[in-house]
Amino acid sequence: MIFRMKIKDVLEKGNAILKENNIDEYSLKTRMLLSNILNKNKEYLMIHDDEILKEDTEKQFFSGIENLKIGMPIQYIINKQEFMGIEFYVNENVLIPQPDTEILVQEILEKIKPNDTILDLCTGSGAIGVSIGAIKNNQNLKITLSDVSEEALKVAKKNAENNEVNVEIIESDLFKNIEKQFDIIVSNPPYIELDEIKKLSIEVQNEPFIALFGGNDGLIFYREIAMKAKKYLKPNGILGLEIGYNQKESVTKILEKNGYVDIYCKKDFGGNDRVIICKRGE
Repeated sequence: MIFRMKIKDVLEKGNAILKENNIDEYSLKTRMLLSNILNKNKEYLMIHDDEILKEDTEKQFFSGIENLKIGMPIQYIINKQEFMGIEFYVNENVLIPQPDTEILVQEILEKIKPNDTILDLCTGSGAIGVSIGAIKNNQNLKITLSDVSEEALKVAKKNAENNEVNVEIIESDLFKNIEKQFDIIVSNPPYIELDEIKKLSIEVQNEPFIALFGGNDGLIFYREIAMKAKKYLKPNGILGLEIGYNQKESVTKILEKNGYVDIYCKKDFGGNDRVIICKRGE
C-alpha cells in the first residue's frame, strides 16, 4: 500500500527542509508554493489540511522545495509577483518587482497628463510602465518599454498583453535605439555597487546580475542617463529614477551637474531615500 501525504504533511516536511537550510520566511514560501501548484488560496490549505495529495502534486512540491533550498526566489518558481495590486509574470531573466519601486510609480502617477508619452527605461518585467498604463487606462498614454535584454523584453511584452496595456517595445542599450522625445522618462536602472553585491541575500544574488550591477560605485547608469536623457525629454519633461538607499546626494549632484531642475527625493516604506524626481532644465 502506497502512503500518500496530506497537505499538512508536505507543508511540515517542506518547512523542516527549508528551516534546516536557513531559508528566510520558510513557512510563507511553502504555502505560496503549494497554493500555486493546487491553484488554491492559502486559506484553502488551512481548511483542508487533511486532504490527501496526488503523487504528481507531491513531486512538484518537493521539486520546488529543492529549488528554494538553494536560494531560488519563490517568485521564479511560481512565476508571479504582485506589484501595484497587479499580478506580473516573472522569470529568471528579470528582477522581481519590489514594493519600494511602487513609490516611484505613485510619484509618476501624480504627474501624468492625458496623452503623455512615457518611456520606461531598463524596463525588465515591465512592472513600472505596465502598471502605469493599467492604472491610467483611460488617459490615452503612449508607453514605450525598453531594455538591453531581449529575454527581459519577452517578459515585459507578456505582462503588457496580460494586463491589456498597449505598449511599444524597443530593444536598446539605454538610449541607443531611442529616436523620439517623451513627456516622462522613468527608470529603475542597475545601481548596486561592487562591494554591496556580495552582501546581498542568496535569493537576490540569484536574480540577473546585469539588472543589479551599477559599476564599481553603483552610479554608472545614472551618469549616462543624466547626460543623455535631456535629448529625449520634451521641454519641462520629467525624469524619475529609483536609487539605492545611500545614493541621494551622489545622484542629485549628477543631475544638477547636467542641468536638471526641481530635484527632490522621496523615501521608501522603510524610511530610506529611494526615488528622485526632476525636470529637464532649459
